[in-house]
Amino acid sequence: MQNALLKNNDLLAQLKGQLRESTPRVEGRIKATDKGFGFLETDKGERYFIPPPYMKQVLNGDQVKAILHEEADRKGEKREVAEPEELLEAGLGRFIGRVQKIKGRLAVVPDQPNFNLALKGKCVSGLNEQDLEDGDWVVAHLERHPLKPKDNSFFIEVTELVAKKDDHYAPWWVILARHALPHEQPVIEEDWTLTDLEGLVREDLTNIPFFTIDSASTKDMDDALSITPRTEGGWQLQVAIADPSAYVPEGSAADIEAKARAFTLYLPARTVTMLPKQLSDDLCSLKAGEKRPALVATLNLDAEGKLLETTEFKAGWIQSQAKLDYQEVSNWLEGQGDWQPENNVIGEQLKHLKAFAEQRLQWRHDNALVFKDQPDYRFILDGEGRVTDIEVEERRLAHKMVEEAMLLANVAAADFLAREIGQGIYNVHQGFDPEKVANALKLIEEQGLAYHEEAFTAENLDTLAGFRHLRLALDDLPSGWLDSRLRKHQGFSLLSTQPGPHFGLGFESYATWTSPIRKYGDLINHRLIKSVLAQSQPPHLEPELTEELTAARKINRMAERDVKDWLYARFLEPKVGERFQAQIISINRGGLRAKLLANGAVVFVPASSIHSNKDELTCDAEHGWILLKDEVIYRLTDEIQVELSEVRVDERNLIARPAA
Repeated sequence: MQNALLKNNDLLAQLKGQLRESTPRVEGRIKATDKGFGFLETDKGERYFIPPPYMKQVLNGDQVKAILHEEADRKGEKREVAEPEELLEAGLGRFIGRVQKIKGRLAVVPDQPNFNLALKGKCVSGLNEQDLEDGDWVVAHLERHPLKPKDNSFFIEVTELVAKKDDHYAPWWVILARHALPHEQPVIEEDWTLTDLEGLVREDLTNIPFFTIDSASTKDMDDALSITPRTEGGWQLQVAIADPSAYVPEGSAADIEAKARAFTLYLPARTVTMLPKQLSDDLCSLKAGEKRPALVATLNLDAEGKLLETTEFKAGWIQSQAKLDYQEVSNWLEGQGDWQPENNVIGEQLKHLKAFAEQRLQWRHDNALVFKDQPDYRFILDGEGRVTDIEVEERRLAHKMVEEAMLLANVAAADFLAREIGQGIYNVHQGFDPEKVANALKLIEEQGLAYHEEAFTAENLDTLAGFRHLRLALDDLPSGWLDSRLRKHQGFSLLSTQPGPHFGLGFESYATWTSPIRKYGDLINHRLIKSVLAQSQPPHLEPELTEELTAARKINRMAERDVKDWLYARFLEPKVGERFQAQIISINRGGLRAKLLANGAVVFVPASSIHSNKDELTCDAEHGWILLKDEVIYRLTDEIQVELSEVRVDERNLIARPAA
């Protein structure tokens, strides 16, 4: 009898094993919703429903393997569902969340979209659980997951208090903590002695009438200009750039910290510098009337704005004669306001710089690329960090004067480094992604786009000239719809140690060196240029450096966006019901996203608010338009009027609907 039972058990286990092997399975990522249920989304675009009971075993973003089977819904109808059975990769590791105590026990709700589950846990040693209150912001780590072997529930460990619940500066502290970015300037005990490379000659250039043009509040002034007309036509432009590399030797504590930070982080009402402020705002800042070390480029241009001959670089001492303000300079050159230059020398130089910029802009239009101006938005905050207003800052004449000088100086540096060393920190952009160029060409052909009857091909789009012709043809179109669609097929701007074209700017090569106080890549380029001047061995460029800098740049941009989104939600919360002019920036199957032109905030317009009958409405992300009964009613880049209908501050979401 016992043997028979054992035999039956073996058969049962075998049958269960066979059944298990025959049960269909799928791998994908969990997509949670705010209604308790969720979906499993595969790499192939398939989507499987996950009922609420199964969602209690997973978190948004988890990569899982799931069993597929049929279950009856509330109406008794059969439907295929996914039941997660194995965790492949947790979607949550280190995270930011808010404390929510359950019966006096610690729990944390992750600060993520569609996440309402409070995860129970404990504090690390040194952090007192009793000091934490509901609503406090903390850093936590997921330690246990129900789908992991031997785990039967979620469990987290709180490692850091980020901000108290009533801290009005929480947006800054939370976002910086989320991206693991520093809160303050580097703290480095140093005497800051200037040390030049052996063999480097630093000339006294204090007699040259340099001046700076910046915002009134700028303290880290890293560029100064001086310009004179050439007797044969054109201009001689001298660009002096602050030289922090003279105070920050390679491998020093300041250098190691600057490399880790990679960039100065500019947030509304808060700047987190790459270098200690004693350097960025004082010893290296090109203050008016103060003698400062600089790296100086002398550039000669003809009357058409073309850069002539080889640019000369030299190390020097300069002394800026004036700190000028963008708005005041623009007003004066446009015949507005009461401001006047301090002396005729500065006044004449401003006129020459204006003429240079206008001609150089025309040269770039004819030989490279010029993009349309986009406004900046400035948050006005009170002493407690509350947004009182958001101002539109249009790019004015003085901004363009400085921009043209910096663009030209960076082109000259790229040529110099390529010629003298063959490497540097280059900004490269290859135009269209090679894997997407066929789709781009198909779209171009469908729209019948050409440049003076010149057809576009994969071969000519892979050249600066062909890409430039495409940009010019797009600029002539009455709408930005096609341009917006084609951008999805383009590659990203990257950093490289090797020279390469920058299709987005239309330059054969481009290497920035004009912001060494705030960009580590520019600091590296300073060291490389100075090694040539000193005839010494150039610094070694680590292969992974450009990848690290590119990643750091992306994180900084995300942090800036996240803080702004939070401040937008706070600012616009009392403005629900107001109407705004907006431009459509993206379309997906759920609706559209649009930027409010008055302040730069981005709102989501659900498809249900566009038309109540979902069967008659098609939101087509591929074509960048929305159809109502097969008629196009909205397209990418269209301007529409919207009414702000809801603001979810906790989620930093702005919801709007088309204005009636």
